[in-house]
Amino acid sequence: MYRTKSCGELNLSNKGEVVTLAGWVQKNRKLGGMTFVDVRDRYGITQIVFNEEINKELCEKANKLGREWVIQVTGVVEERSSKNKNIPTGEIEIIAQELRILNESEVPPFTIEDNSDGGDDIRMQYRYLDIRRNPVRNNLELRHKIAFEVRRFLDSQNFLEVETPVLIKSTPEGARDFIVPSRMNPGEFYALPQSPQQFKQLLMVAGIDRYFQIVKCFRDEDLRADRQPEFTQIDCEMSFVEQEDVLNIFEDMIKHIFKFVKGIEFEGNFPRMSWHDCMKLYGSDKPDMRFGMTFVELKDLTEGYNFPVFDAANFVVGICAEGCASYSRKQIDALTDFVKRPQIGAKGLVYVKYENDGSFKSSVDKFYDQAALAKWSERFNAKPGDLMLILCGDDADKTRKQMNELRLEMGEQLGLRDKNKFAPVWVVDFPLFEWVEEEKRFYAMHHPFTSPKQEDIQYLDSDPGRVRANAYDLAMNGVELGGGSIRIFDSQLQNKMFELLGFTQEKAMDQFGCIINAFKYGAPPHGGLAFGLDRLVSMLAGLDSIRDCIAFPKNNSGRDVMIDSPSTIDKEQLKELCLEVKLGE
Repeated sequence: MYRTKSCGELNLSNKGEVVTLAGWVQKNRKLGGMTFVDVRDRYGITQIVFNEEINKELCEKANKLGREWVIQVTGVVEERSSKNKNIPTGEIEIIAQELRILNESEVPPFTIEDNSDGGDDIRMQYRYLDIRRNPVRNNLELRHKIAFEVRRFLDSQNFLEVETPVLIKSTPEGARDFIVPSRMNPGEFYALPQSPQQFKQLLMVAGIDRYFQIVKCFRDEDLRADRQPEFTQIDCEMSFVEQEDVLNIFEDMIKHIFKFVKGIEFEGNFPRMSWHDCMKLYGSDKPDMRFGMTFVELKDLTEGYNFPVFDAANFVVGICAEGCASYSRKQIDALTDFVKRPQIGAKGLVYVKYENDGSFKSSVDKFYDQAALAKWSERFNAKPGDLMLILCGDDADKTRKQMNELRLEMGEQLGLRDKNKFAPVWVVDFPLFEWVEEEKRFYAMHHPFTSPKQEDIQYLDSDPGRVRANAYDLAMNGVELGGGSIRIFDSQLQNKMFELLGFTQEKAMDQFGCIINAFKYGAPPHGGLAFGLDRLVSMLAGLDSIRDCIAFPKNNSGRDVMIDSPSTIDKEQLKELCLEVKLGE
């Protein structure tokens, strides 16, 4: 046995015991005739004392120890004269009797400390060293606890964990698939699942009325802080349920997790908001509701004053930043530059200051008099000292999205996006379809198996854009934590859905034949939802990126810089797979 105790469990109750510890050298300091070595493992740090007067040879051996060397130490637990109250083992130290060097280490490329001197790139390259740091390891431990507790909760609700295949059939609808060639079937390919959607519905047909899986999913899409090419879902499906049943049980699960991890208890039910209201008031289907600044539309109040920018725009919208009339010209110019960034794309920003004396000062004083600006302030419900910020454009949806970015920026500047405050909201009544102008066709906003609202089925032929979906997302603090829908279980309605999405019968059967056929054999009403485990963990950990709660993440280019993947493969492998690589064509 390499150790009898961990480096994090000893205290004064162990005084006088002979113990053996094993771990990595955190620090090595020589003070006079004594050498102090901090030994670290996953559980903590313990100070080891080597004394020349007791054992000179052992002390000299300790002096040679470098950072991150792996050692084994045996000694007696004694009380420290100068205690360290910042660590659990700070009241004791080990008087060394034996020292064994298990493995030497090169000097690491960055310090293995809570606040490391390593940048993101170098830490990702040496991720196995980065994980030795407390913040990263703590995130992984939190992830474990959350996953474990999710399993406990769902098991208590009679959910059955069932594994589904990872090598499946490609379904081009949605994000791009990752494709895997089949050696045994030349010219044919598997796809990695974007989600186990069809399989979990097939499990409902199979009579597994409550299914879950903590499952890897793969999507070949552009990456952001909250996206990875491979990510983990808490994937769930239930039979004989309506939307209300699904929302209630998974709201309970999220409440349980927050109480378990953070000790936070949410009061009452999570609020619910229609997709339409979310877009109208926040410009986002995942609104950050930790603060106000809801949108105000002004087009009717801006007409007739000969301001060409507003007159030419189809849509004018604004927010009111409480107490910000004191913003300097430099600060407002910075906000203007912010909204004009290519990623946001606004052409400019109009401001109105509601001065403390009741007057108004704006960037459009030349066109709008005090009386007109007063009407704007009434619409905003503004008070003296407030700042009104206004955008306009031809496309309402695009302008709302721009204003959402400005709203979030203002929330950040004013300290309203507190990571220790959590504001959940169920977003419901999504459109069933979204129109893609470039292709002149409808796409499923969720996926082709989402059921329309019963009362909207009558509009499927006459006005598909009006049809609402039986779909729902749980958003929190501006992040989509999870989402799902009640599924179509009627073959005729499913065929109608495929027809509206432009599928021929042949194409539908080719891509979804298995589930279409399965529906012929007594499919129960069913629905489900999936949460992003990575996003849930990162929110509870207060992280800005999901990468920090994934053991071995990819960078923003989808690369694993640690193992240098993706990479080219050997010509013989290509030949075996009947593949030929042609770049630049």
